[in-house]
Amino acid sequence: MANLPEGVFLKYPENLGSHISIDLESAVTMLLRAITLSQQVPFSWGYIDKPQEGQVFLIFLPTLQAPFPSDGIRFLEQEARHALPANNRELEIHEAKFGFIPGSQNAGAWRLRRRFRLSKGGHPQLVLVHYSRGPVMQIPPALMTQPVRHYPLRPVNEPSIYVAGDRMGQKVFPHGAMPNAPPNVPNTHAMGGMNNIAGGAPNMPMGFNRQAQMLAQQSGAMEALERRGQRDPGVRDRSGSTAAVTRPPVVDDESGDEAESISTKTLAINRYKRNHELMNEVLRQAALGDRNASPSKPPYAIFNKAELDANIAKLESEIEVLRTRRRPGKEDQHLTLVADVSMQDLVRV
Repeated sequence: MANLPEGVFLKYPENLGSHISIDLESAVTMLLRAITLSQQVPFSWGYIDKPQEGQVFLIFLPTLQAPFPSDGIRFLEQEARHALPANNRELEIHEAKFGFIPGSQNAGAWRLRRRFRLSKGGHPQLVLVHYSRGPVMQIPPALMTQPVRHYPLRPVNEPSIYVAGDRMGQKVFPHGAMPNAPPNVPNTHAMGGMNNIAGGAPNMPMGFNRQAQMLAQQSGAMEALERRGQRDPGVRDRSGSTAAVTRPPVVDDESGDEAESISTKTLAINRYKRNHELMNEVLRQAALGDRNASPSKPPYAIFNKAELDANIAKLESEIEVLRTRRRPGKEDQHLTLVADVSMQDLVRV
């Protein structure tokens, strides 16, 4: 995969239909369903070239900071980025306006491209790309016929690859066969993947003619391999060996959603160990206690009885002194009151 042509994507292999517009809630729902879908269906290498209005693509971008590869459309404005909260997640939107296909018959640049991804609370490398109609701008004559990429596009013969889950990085045999699966069993995940991301039931069967054609093609390929293996025993070993598992680079994103790659069993074991350690710290003293601990002291042991008695005696002596000083004052006051009584008052009495 080192010699891949420029502008090649890892994209979901099924057609996602045509949508006039995709609101924020629908984008979040589709991206959440795409997380499960990407673990079941391998993504294939291919181009996005001159997409029609309303087309939707689900792609995998190993490097998020790199510019978006060419899709055959020239945009007159730079792509703008917006980040919006979506419950406990963050939805990142990249919007490019005023696009046109060079050499087409369109008089104005009206194509609009929006890229959605869950930067927090989802898989940040899964990107939903939607092409629609936006505001119109006049196309400069100098850019009217200037191509945005080189044609014809080089063919891509790389096998499909899983981009998430336990099989991340595994390549898939041609003709839709799953690794380590019987040769005549079709890839049922690829059949119903489109319905799964659009909200329908997974594993929906294909038409009878298409399924029969796939089975016949696989049977013919296996018979050809068997005939070649009879002539040269080494051919079968080489053709039947699985490709080396290569994992695409994973960008360290601060979204905090590493739990997507951790199994439920591992999470349960770690939580049990953590809770057991916490409860052990709480209940260990209550269950065993400190056997060598000294008896507890009474609450009034912090006071000194001799010191308290001395303070009480001192206070009592001071009170007695105050009482003795106050008694003569009362007697003098009584004598003064008696002396102030006049003779007339005594006669009246």
